[in-house]
Amino acid sequence: MSLFNFWKKEEDLFDDNISIEETRFVVLDTETTGFDYDNDRILCIGALVLQNGTIAIQDSFEVYIEQDHYDKSTAQIHGILKAFVIQRPTELEALEQFLAFLGDSIIIAHHAVFDVTMINKALERNGLPHLTNQRLDTAILYKKTLIKSHLFERKDHYTLDDLADKFDISKKDRHTALGDAYITAIAFLKIVKKLKEKKHINLNGLFK
Repeated sequence: MSLFNFWKKEEDLFDDNISIEETRFVVLDTETTGFDYDNDRILCIGALVLQNGTIAIQDSFEVYIEQDHYDKSTAQIHGILKAFVIQRPTELEALEQFLAFLGDSIIIAHHAVFDVTMINKALERNGLPHLTNQRLDTAILYKKTLIKSHLFERKDHYTLDDLADKFDISKKDRHTALGDAYITAIAFLKIVKKLKEKKHINLNGLFK
């Protein structure tokens, strides 16, 4: 590697003329049978479009997936019972519907690695390629808003409940995929507002 390349500014992902506001984001959340990437399955995918500082409730996506895998312990959290919905699409059908909704939008999720990995594992099982969309994690973005001080104790991990409490967001529909996506979308808007108060920030700035 040459010295020139070593000192070269990190490449931007997007044209600087593209604003955060005009970008189409898809805020998503998954409810799953557990946390094992290989053995657990997605029960539900919920997603919302976020654009021009507005959460497009009318342009939302929610799909419950047909499956045999069932875990009583996690059902107590998300409330999705085995016979909760009579007509459910297969995993492949649900994924195809979700991909059509997502398009080439930027993904926003809380602890995005988990949701994206679960979706990618499902895509693998159905012979489909992994997601290539850029993604933002509200858990990581939130840390950028915090004051760096030895007087302020920062946690390693901030839950969605932490953000809901911090930004005074209702948790009425917590632990439903669409409800959690909505909380995440509001949290993202609040985070962007706080970051803009600290300094000018554009779309590329969210990824650095």
